[in-house]
Order: sequence, then structure tokens, then C-alpha cells
Amino acid sequence: MKNRNTLQRRLVLETVRRMHNHPTADEIFREISAENSLISKATVYRNLKILSEQGEILHIPIPDGADCFDFNTTPHYHLECRGCGRVFDVNMPYQTDLCSKIEGGEAILVESHHIVFTGLSPACRKAEEQRSQVTTQYKEETEMA
Repeated sequence: MKNRNTLQRRLVLETVRRMHNHPTADEIFREISAENSLISKATVYRNLKILSEQGEILHIPIPDGADCFDFNTTPHYHLECRGCGRVFDVNMPYQTDLCSKIEGGEAILVESHHIVFTGLSPACRKAEEQRSQVTTQYKEETEMA
């Protein structure tokens, strides 16, 4: 069955392409509903699923977090920041032959892979370093007193 290109689907697609920040389905819904109160959350979720199945957007499964969506559909990796929870693109060549390196993979047909690294974004890393410096300075001052 062929899916129709509805006005709602086009609105969801345009919103994901406009956001450029790996938004969650809830963030996309909030963005759309701010301008169009007639669209339901279920409609947004359904259209995100269809758009990702059609290859129009990329669905990024996030372990222990809300899945995100990306307008950039070329294969690439992501980093989930443990500080702010945002998802960022990783500047690293995509390994197309990685699936062939799975041991015992002859019996398994691996069609694709999704790798999400966990770490700190530059802003969160800087904030964590500043907190660490303040904590160290406080400890030194209290030990001297």
C-alpha cells in the first residue's frame, strides 16, 4: 500500500528539516503545535515513522532516552551528550564494511548499523571543567581554614 503525501506529513518533514538539532518526536510536536493546533501528537508520531521508513528522515534510536530524528539521511554516527542529553553528529567516516567483521556473521544477515557514542559536548565539557575547578578551589580553601 502506497502512503499518500499528506499536508501533515509535509509539515512534519519541513519541521525536522528546519530544526537541524536532532529533535525528539515531542520536540517536533511542540514546534508544529505552536503554529498549528489542529495536528495531534499521534499524527506527528505516525508521520515520523512513515518518513523514516521512506528514507526522508533518519530515525536515531537512543538507548535509555527519547529517540531522535535527523534531516541528514546520509549514513553517519552520533554522540549523545551525558550532560545536556542532546544528540550531535560525529565527524568520523562511516564504516560500510563494519557489518562484515562480525564473528559468526555468515549465519546472520546484517543490513545496517546504528552507533551512538556517549560523551560530552564542548559546552558541557567546559561547564564540567569549570565546576571541577570551583570544587577543587573550595576544598583547598576549606582545608587551609
